[in-house]
Amino acid sequence: MTAGSKCRPIDIVSPSIVVELELTDFDIDQQLLSLDGVSLVVFTSIGCSGCRWARAQLPALELPVDRLCWIDAGENGGAVERYQVFHLPALFVVRNGEFHGALQSRLTQVELIANLRQALNRIPEELP
Repeated sequence: MTAGSKCRPIDIVSPSIVVELELTDFDIDQQLLSLDGVSLVVFTSIGCSGCRWARAQLPALELPVDRLCWIDAGENGGAVERYQVFHLPALFVVRNGEFHGALQSRLTQVELIANLRQALNRIPEELP
């Protein structure tokens, strides 16, 4: 950093209280099958304004998840196809390697928590 730099340490520290992972076509299955706890899998794209909002806001929400798993839909077409992603951002719930399906919700803390609870009460399936 130079003396005139406007970058401050606070600018690069994430306010997130939850673990965040970047997954790809190459490691999505291996990671999701091996992770304990609840993973909220979020498909996004850099060109999507709703996705940019989700990337900025979801980590700061106090959600009952152990981690956020981000997948760039533009770079990971195999995962997009397997998970049948038709709109972005697209959210899915995985607990202890078991797939609990898509999460249809507005991206507010109250609605996400309620819909996460509903999803976790579904009978789990194998990962797509």
